[in-house]
Amino acid sequence: MAAEAPPSFDFDVVIFGASGFTGKYVIREALKFISSPNCPLKSLALAGRNPSKISDALTWAASPCHPPPIPIVFADVSDPSSLLTLFRRTRLVLNCVGPFRLYGHPVVAACVEAGTDYLDICGEPEFMERMELEHHERAKSAGSLVISACGFDSIPAELGFMFHSRQWDPPAAPNQVEAYLVMESDRRIVGNVGTYESAVLGVANTSTLQNLRRSRPRRSRPQIPGPDFRPKLIEQQKSLGVWSLKLPSADATVVRRTLSSLTENPQGLQGMAETEEFTEKRRGFWPTVKPAHFGVKIGSKSLWGLLRVMLTGIFIGLLGVSVFGRNLLLNFPGIFSLGMFSKRGPSEEEVRGASFKMWFVGLGYNDVSRAAEGSVRCDTEIITRVSGPEVGYVATPIILIQGAIIILSQRHNLPDGGVYPPGIVFGTTDLQERLQANGICFDFVSKRPLRLLPFR
Repeated sequence: MAAEAPPSFDFDVVIFGASGFTGKYVIREALKFISSPNCPLKSLALAGRNPSKISDALTWAASPCHPPPIPIVFADVSDPSSLLTLFRRTRLVLNCVGPFRLYGHPVVAACVEAGTDYLDICGEPEFMERMELEHHERAKSAGSLVISACGFDSIPAELGFMFHSRQWDPPAAPNQVEAYLVMESDRRIVGNVGTYESAVLGVANTSTLQNLRRSRPRRSRPQIPGPDFRPKLIEQQKSLGVWSLKLPSADATVVRRTLSSLTENPQGLQGMAETEEFTEKRRGFWPTVKPAHFGVKIGSKSLWGLLRVMLTGIFIGLLGVSVFGRNLLLNFPGIFSLGMFSKRGPSEEEVRGASFKMWFVGLGYNDVSRAAEGSVRCDTEIITRVSGPEVGYVATPIILIQGAIIILSQRHNLPDGGVYPPGIVFGTTDLQERLQANGICFDFVSKRPLRLLPFR
C-alpha cells in the first residue's frame, strides 16, 4: 500500500498581526532568512485586518531594498472563517497580535482546527494556561503544536534556567535560582504600550487566573532538595551590584510549567517520528536538568530606577481593579508608568542602543545529600548569564524566527501536537546554539563556596 503523501501548503509561515509594533520587526528578521538556500523558510505570507498597514510594514522592514513580492492576506480575529481559510494553507502561524487575552483565542482555535502549528510572543499567564486547558487534547488529536511565550517572554528564562541547572555537576544540586533582569541603554528608551496594556489587564483579571488554576487538576511538582524558597521583595544583590524588585513574572510561571511537564515526562516529550540520534540526545539531556525554586526580579543599578518600577506597579495595582482606573491607565501610559511606556514606542536609535542582561544566581548544595540531612544552609553559589540586544523589537524577533526555523526543519523530532510551554519542546533542540549565533549569549560566570551563608 502506497504511503500517504504529506500535505502541501501554500505558505511555510504566516506572520499574523504583521503591522503591529513587534510584527514589523518580526517581518524584518524573517526577511534575513527567507532567501537563504539552507533555510527551510521558503514561502512567507503576512496577515492581518489592514492590508494597507501591512504593506507599509513590509516596505519599512525591507528598507533600504525594494520589498519582495510577499503575499498579504486579510484575516481578522472577529472573522474566524478568514483565519481558518488561511491557516489551512499554512504550516506555521506566528502570532504577534496582543493583548492575547483579547485577541489570541480565535487564532489558537483556528490553528487547532486546521491542524496548523502555532508560536506566539505572549507573556500572559492566564491566556497560556487557558489555551492549555481548553485546547491541549484537541491539538494532540489534530497534530497542531501550540507553543506560547516564544519571544523574550519566556525563552531566555527557560533556556537560561536549563543552562544554569546543568552547571550543577552531580552530586551538586541547586535549591533556588533567581533571575535578575537588567536593562541597559545608551539613551532613555520607552517600552511598547502593548506590554503595559497586558500588565494592566492581567491585574484586572487576577481573580480569573486564580479561579482557572483552582479549577484544574493539580499537576505534578518536582522534588527540590532543601527547604522552601521565600524570595525577598526588595534586595541589594551585592554579587551583581544591583538593587532588585521581585516581579510577578510570566517567566517564573512558564519555567514552573516546564518543570511540571518534565516531572511527568522525565525523558522529555517524544517526537512524532524522531531519529535515533535525537532519541539518544533527548534521553541524555533531560536528566541533567535539575529542578529548583525559580523567581524573577527586575534589577537596577540605581534606587531611582527601581523606584520607577515600584511606583508603576503600585499605580497598576491600585487603579487596575476598576473600570475607571483602567481607563486612566490605558489612556495615559506615559504618566502612570513615569515615562517607561509610550503609545509611540521607541525610536530606531533607542532600539539599537538598548540591551539586556539576565543573571541567574543559584544557591544550592555541593553535595545534595546535605539537603536530605535537614541542613538549612546552602553552601554553593553558581552564577550564569544570558545577554543580548533590546528585548522587545530585536531579541524577541530573533527568538521567534529561530523557533520557527526549528519547527520547519525538525518537526519530525517534536511532539505530534498539543499545547506546551517552550522549554519542554525546544530544550533538546539546537535553539540555544542558534540564538548564540544570532547575538543572544549564554555564559558561565562563577562558582564559589558559601560556607557561612544562611539560607534565604
